[in-house]
Amino acid sequence: MLEPWIFIALLLGVGMLLPGVAIAANWLLSPKKPNAIKQSTYECGIETVGETYVQLKGAYYIYALIFVVFDIEAVFLFPWAVAYDKLQLYMVLEAVLFIVILAAGLAYAWRKGVLEWV
Repeated sequence: MLEPWIFIALLLGVGMLLPGVAIAANWLLSPKKPNAIKQSTYECGIETVGETYVQLKGAYYIYALIFVVFDIEAVFLFPWAVAYDKLQLYMVLEAVLFIVILAAGLAYAWRKGVLEWV
């Protein structure tokens, strides 16, 4: 009865062991010769001028989260759209309810002024 689970446990063990071995080998075998040039901060191969730490506005993170929510919505709706002609009525209504809930969330964010770019 436990035979299928042995295979899954073995697969999980090997899946965790291989990356761990690769990371450990890299840490052990890599050359460690730090110098001033390697430790300097640069972007795109160009030396930075002025302050290198720039704090981003929180609005950027909100935009990113809203994008992720609607990107995931698209992932959930693609299979529904492909099988649209084969779906029963309650399945279509569930998809419409899903879209309405997300639209309500977008309307709430819009009403709260989260989408203002200021």
